[in-house]
Amino acid sequence: MRRLLAGLAAGTVLLTAAACGSSGGSSSASSSSGGTTTVKVGIIPIVDVAPLYLGQRKGFYGKRGLKLSMTLAQGGAAVVPGVTSGQFQFGFSNMTSLMIASSNGVPVRAIANGVASTGVAGKDFGGLVVKKGSAITSAGQLEGRKVAVNTLKNINETAVRASVRKAGGDPDKVTFVELAFDQMPAALDKGRIDAAMAVEPALATMRLQGATEIASPLVDVAENLTVAMYFTSESYAQRNPGVVKRFQEATAESLAYADAHPDEVRQTVTAYTRTPADVLAAVTLPKWPADPDRASIETLEKLSEQDGLFKKAPDLDELLP
Repeated sequence: MRRLLAGLAAGTVLLTAAACGSSGGSSSASSSSGGTTTVKVGIIPIVDVAPLYLGQRKGFYGKRGLKLSMTLAQGGAAVVPGVTSGQFQFGFSNMTSLMIASSNGVPVRAIANGVASTGVAGKDFGGLVVKKGSAITSAGQLEGRKVAVNTLKNINETAVRASVRKAGGDPDKVTFVELAFDQMPAALDKGRIDAAMAVEPALATMRLQGATEIASPLVDVAENLTVAMYFTSESYAQRNPGVVKRFQEATAESLAYADAHPDEVRQTVTAYTRTPADVLAAVTLPKWPADPDRASIETLEKLSEQDGLFKKAPDLDELLP
């Protein structure tokens, strides 16, 4: 990918994975043994990152001399500092977290596609839901209500705001509260929140509890929205171009395999989440295209700027591969 040797940036991921390295060199945070380089990857315990686990199991990383060691986090915003500090060599982060980091001068660069929306309202891996029997039937009715998102001032809040605007409401009158995805089902069921913006498998859990989906915020942001990407730090990429290239190649193969084998994806999710079989069966899988959708990222950038997330808009030419 272009500018690989110039430097690639680290992204936001909640889980930490170790990838095997190459003759490209290694940093103090990676380790090599018998021709295999182990690197750490920060990821989130959601369906989105299943391709990494699946790719490691299938040997896509191993055949390139890589071994992944994964660590979980609550959201992409927590992964970025882990990558830039050297705690992780690679990370998984939503595009908003990456753009915020880039706009603040944090030396990160996206290196591989992560996950995309299905683009189909009501059949996406992310959804805005209310409790069974709720009087709320539209995102426009969320004014004065509590809506849970996994990270405040980030992609899911921006997406919900887009849905509220689309439905004729004022997003500034919505009260957003931060809550981990796996805590949302209980909070919604007990009435501590009025609505939740969740992704799979938390979304399927709430649907099985009888929750009603009132909007598909990621779809409302843009068609075929690129939701997240894998990233690294510029300094790591400069020192380890071979490792980065191998990670890119293995990840691309993993994404393609995951997109073509949904049953194996569902099975893989049990490796890093405690998801019951009935929930897994109800999970709506995202899309794992080979390349990011630049137009959708530009739309997300404009909405994020409108929501005041940037003091200065990020340079997408510098951030994206």
